[in-house]
Amino acid sequence: MNKTAVLILSTLTWLLASCTDIKYEMQSMPQELTHEPLRVWPGPPEKPRYAFIGELTGMHNFKIAEGQEGPQGTEKALMWLAGVDPATGFRRRGIEGVLQRPQTGAVDELGRIYVTDSSRSAVFLFDSVKGTLRVWAEAEAGINFSSPVGIVMGKPGEVLVSDSELALIFRLSREGRPLGSFGHGILSRPTGMARDPRSGWLFVADTRAHDVKVFDENGELIKTIGVAGEEEGEFNAPTHMAFFRDKLYVTDTLNARVQIFDQEGRFLKMLGKRGNFVGNMVRPKGVAADIDGNIYVVESLHDHLLVYDANGEFLLPIGGTGKEVGSFFLPSGVWTDRGKKIYVSDMFNGRVMIFQYLGGG
Repeated sequence: MNKTAVLILSTLTWLLASCTDIKYEMQSMPQELTHEPLRVWPGPPEKPRYAFIGELTGMHNFKIAEGQEGPQGTEKALMWLAGVDPATGFRRRGIEGVLQRPQTGAVDELGRIYVTDSSRSAVFLFDSVKGTLRVWAEAEAGINFSSPVGIVMGKPGEVLVSDSELALIFRLSREGRPLGSFGHGILSRPTGMARDPRSGWLFVADTRAHDVKVFDENGELIKTIGVAGEEEGEFNAPTHMAFFRDKLYVTDTLNARVQIFDQEGRFLKMLGKRGNFVGNMVRPKGVAADIDGNIYVVESLHDHLLVYDANGEFLLPIGGTGKEVGSFFLPSGVWTDRGKKIYVSDMFNGRVMIFQYLGGG
C-alpha cells in the first residue's frame, strides 16, 4: 500500500472515530406533518379510537439530536467521503438505508423496531434508544438473506428471521450477529412466524406446504398443524401469524380468512369471510392483536387495515388505496407493541405506518 493510500485510510479511520461523539435521535413524524391536525379514525363526530403518529422509511428517520452541533466544513466533507451521511449518521451509501418492500416486523422490550425487507434482502433495526439505524444483510456465516419475511423475538438475546427463498429460519443476536439456522429439509417456503413465550414454541407458516410447522427452542420440529384444504383447520397458502393470550392467529390467505387455534394447535374458530364489502376479506395478510383483545388484519387487495373486537365483530377500517397519510398500497404485515402502537408495513409505498390506539373499546 503506497503512502497516499495509507494517509487516506488513516484520515478516514480518524474521521469515523471522531464522529462517534455526534448524537442522533429517531423521529417518526415527517417534518412536513408536524404542524398538521392529528389524523384520527373514525372521523368526527364519532369518538376517535386511532391516531396516525408517524412512519418509518429508513435513514431519514434519524437526525442530529436537539442541542447537538453537527459536523461543519472539512469534517462534513470528509464524512461524505467516508460514506457517512452527516445529517443522519448512517454509515452506508445510497439507497441501501431506505426501506423498499417492507414485509413485517417486531418490537423488543426496549422499544427497538425490527423490519424485514424482501427487496433489500435485509433486516432493518430502528433503534430509538441509541439513535441509530442498522441494516443486517448477513443471515449466516457466508450467507446473505435472500427474501426475509417473518421476524419474532426468540429466547433472551435472540431474534428469529424466516427467509422464504432460502427456506430456513435464522437465529441472530439482538445486534445482528448470526448464530445459526434450522429447518433444513423441513421447510419449503417459510413466511410468517409467531412464538409462544411460555413454552418457547415457534409457529412457522409454510406457505407452499399449506401448513403450520411448530419448532421447539432448539429448532427441532415438534408437530405440523393443518393440511391443504378449505375445511376448519386446513389451509390454502397461509402467510402471517400472531400469538396472543394463548391463541394462535393464522392468516389463511387464499381461503380469505383468519383461523384461530389454541396453544396446542387445536382449531377454535374463524374470523372474516370472503366478500366485496369493507370488513370482508379477499387477500388477508398480516394479523395482530392488542392488549384489549382487538384484532388487526391487513386486507392487501383493497389496501385496508381491518379492526375487529375480541369476539370477531368488525369495528372499523383504516386506509384505502393511496400514498397519503392513512392510505396504503399493497400492505403486508401488522404488529403491535406494549405502548398500544400498531405498525403496518405499507409495502409498495416503502414505509411502515404507525398508529396509536387511543382506547375506548
